[in-house]
Amino acid sequence: MAAPFPPIRAARDDDSEPLATLIAASFAEYPNCLFEWSEFPELRRPAAHFAAKGGRLWVADAPDGGIAASLGATPVLEQNAVEITKVYAAPAFRGTGLAQALFGEALSFAQAGGFDEMMLWSDSRFERGHRFYEKLGFKRWPGERYLADVSATWEYHFRLSLQTPPSAFLR
Repeated sequence: MAAPFPPIRAARDDDSEPLATLIAASFAEYPNCLFEWSEFPELRRPAAHFAAKGGRLWVADAPDGGIAASLGATPVLEQNAVEITKVYAAPAFRGTGLAQALFGEALSFAQAGGFDEMMLWSDSRFERGHRFYEKLGFKRWPGERYLADVSATWEYHFRLSLQTPPSAFLR
């Protein structure tokens, strides 16, 4: 039986424009959350960017030729952790299990690398995302960071210990 969402694949550099479109549309759902190309140079060659850092970026293609969802994972060696970034899903694919499947790819990546933790930073406005991360077992850590970007973004920090049995993450 086919999954209720598009198959997941490794991102390519030619995913640049559709990935930027997905992110810009996600930002547009929030007040004063603006997408500015100059603040996302990694999107010009997304696959190469993640590969150069020893990471991976996964996407799922939308039926219209765009990107339905994305999630990236990059090692942070000095913390023996994997940082999760570029976690976006188009509204039509939210609640379908696609984001959990993308997280499963990142979890496998982290476990195969022997990392102890996963972590991420999330815009303070992205409350739906925060609930998703908490559902996966991430805990919000104290403190915030200010990005001084065009949107005047404040971010919350989340961490997940990988010492928990893997099945607990994908309930």
